Amino acid sequence: MKRIAALLLAACLCLTACGQEKTPVAADGGEERVTLNVVTSYGVDDGNRRNYETAVAAYEAATGNTVNDNSAVSNEEWKSRVLTDFMTGSEPDVLFYFTNVDAEPFINAGKVVSIEEIREVYPDYATNMKESMMAAASDGKHYAVPSSGYWETLFVNRRVLNACGVRIPGPDYTWDAFLEDCGKIKEAGYTPIACSLFEIPHYWFEFAVMNNGSLADHLEIPEVDEAGVLVDSAASRKWIAALEDIKALYEAGFFPDNTLTATDAETVAMFGGGEAAFLIDGSWKLGYFTKNYAGRIGDYVVAYVPGKGRRPASDTVGGISMGYFITRKAWEDPAKQEAAVEFVFHMTSEEVLGTFVTTEGTALVNGTETSGLSTIQQSAADANVHITGLAGAVQDAISGEAKSELFTNIPKVVTGQMTAREAVEAAIRRN
Repeated sequence: MKRIAALLLAACLCLTACGQEKTPVAADGGEERVTLNVVTSYGVDDGNRRNYETAVAAYEAATGNTVNDNSAVSNEEWKSRVLTDFMTGSEPDVLFYFTNVDAEPFINAGKVVSIEEIREVYPDYATNMKESMMAAASDGKHYAVPSSGYWETLFVNRRVLNACGVRIPGPDYTWDAFLEDCGKIKEAGYTPIACSLFEIPHYWFEFAVMNNGSLADHLEIPEVDEAGVLVDSAASRKWIAALEDIKALYEAGFFPDNTLTATDAETVAMFGGGEAAFLIDGSWKLGYFTKNYAGRIGDYVVAYVPGKGRRPASDTVGGISMGYFITRKAWEDPAKQEAAVEFVFHMTSEEVLGTFVTTEGTALVNGTETSGLSTIQQSAADANVHITGLAGAVQDAISGEAKSELFTNIPKVVTGQMTAREAVEAAIRRN
């Protein structure tokens, strides 16, 4: 085993002591310097961007190495760019990416190194993680060291709801009550739902699918026959019904007027600025609102996505969907191998992950402790107490091509240019 333990000690000391400019010294006293190319989803708008930058600075100060950061906010364009980089030989040394089928193209191409192979040289690699919570690829091996978990749910703007005479949703919130509330909010001159159907329809689709099925069957995927025709099944019927529910919300005028052209950043700003009442998003938005709307933080409450049919509002989406990969390019580079291992070891240590976690879960064997929560973070912790079930995101169970086809066609479905069935069939043909 090499000097990973020494790095971790140095990095942890640096986290508390090296906030200002320092002369970097390698953990083993050596003079060798390495520049690592790193890509993550911690872009400038991500709530954990500051924690990420602090952790990277600690790594640089502890090792003397430099991180060339090319991170951006996660969306379909970012995913496509990452995959293109692998195809063209421009992949980074370390990648923080999704651990589901989105990673299969570069795993199958042999572009990343398995944890099992890395442990042949670095036996302690990722041993602070629960093996049962590491994502297994289609070949049965593990490639990504998991980071913090996530949950997705409904954020509400308390100020908007108060102005419209609408109560904050509880764990028994129903779809019918939600539609009634949206009507009141629209009548009062506010936008009920902050969402860009043009860029990020993902979250509403996810819960619309669960609302037309249940937690137990949420991850079932529609199929097409040999002729490419959608097979009639419970899975295909609930996906079709989900798109029809989104279309009904659009036709009722509950989305922003510019939902078919606005970016996600613009519609989130509508919610943050008090123009919209409801937003479905993930746990990463806690840090975003704390950072960008500190003066309004008391306006935001984490609640529950309205339930329908067999799904209660207290069933939600969550898990651990992302982790750190080391690429074959870095592993076979004598100058970068150890630096890449040290970087992942550092970023997934208890000390560093603890700065990213507020109400999310982790795969850490010893877990993390949190304190001093903001009001929005506390509302999330309070809401999580009432969660009755958790399922992974069904969109993560289909290929990137299928997902892109599906979400690109949602605007066509809501405007009547394509039926919900046609959209589901077109997507599954590409799965």
